[in-house]
Amino acid sequence: MPYLASDSRYEKMTYNRTGNSGLKLPQISLGWWYNFGGLDNLENGRAIARRAFDLGITHFDLANNYGPPPGSAEENFGTLFKQDFHPYRDELIISTKAGYDMWPGPYGEWGSRKYMLASLDASLKRMGLDYVDIFYSHRPDPETPLEETMGALDSAVRQGKALYVGISSYNPEQTQRAAQILRQLGTPCLIHQPSYNMFDRWIEDGLLDVLLEERIGCIVFSPLAQGQLTSRYLSGIPSGARATKTERVWLTPDDVKANLPKVQKLNELAQKRGQSLAQMAIAWVLRKPAITSALIGASSVRQLEDNLASLNNLKFSDEELEQIESILRS
Repeated sequence: MPYLASDSRYEKMTYNRTGNSGLKLPQISLGWWYNFGGLDNLENGRAIARRAFDLGITHFDLANNYGPPPGSAEENFGTLFKQDFHPYRDELIISTKAGYDMWPGPYGEWGSRKYMLASLDASLKRMGLDYVDIFYSHRPDPETPLEETMGALDSAVRQGKALYVGISSYNPEQTQRAAQILRQLGTPCLIHQPSYNMFDRWIEDGLLDVLLEERIGCIVFSPLAQGQLTSRYLSGIPSGARATKTERVWLTPDDVKANLPKVQKLNELAQKRGQSLAQMAIAWVLRKPAITSALIGASSVRQLEDNLASLNNLKFSDEELEQIESILRS
């Protein structure tokens, strides 16, 4: 059946202005880091993407290396774009990134002009797009001059292959310098994409201040701490959970065990608020004025809908915030 988007798709979602730009992003965006690669079921990914757009999620976030295998998430997006989303291109914000290992040899990762622009060309081909809305430097390169990496982002815009540019996982000092370089080039830094959740709060140590000062948007990834801040691990580590996978060690069984007492207490507080733990965790990251959007993953339509329900209760009392701090300090 041909896909026809819901007529009510814009009725409930809130869209936040991104920094000092004219671009607005939905409060919750869909990340394609996991569950959309070549090893995953395409029809399940199709159902998730369709439902996301029907619920007002206009932003799909990808990267060259998303999969596994690397590149396959973009390829699958290209298939779904051609079959389902092509008529809605002007309603979508599509982002991709370059920075991590993609091909053999010295030009297959990091931040050189050679790699950045070659990667973008390959991403556009995989996705079947003429341009992306946002192109990111996925991580800072310790050996390439920042001027070169930012110059590559500027070139992508001037070549018509990206509308906006951003950076990911840059520290406060790097962010400030990158913003300065891009401003001088005439291509402002639109957005920063850092990790942020109750267990990973590094952006509170200066980065959020820089983003507000520079008027740069912020879209946070891993608001659920790789699934720790959900009900998934409350009774142990289930078979097939991310903590059992070894292709990339983002979450270990030791992490889960160490944080379990805190997770159980946070879950009790969430229940008192009338939310699932995942819903409270997403609401918690969105409480900061500097946060434009939260990136969520989803392995099913049901999980997507459950996470989106976090938007039904975004307010925290001072007492609740102090309770959360007390649990996290324990």
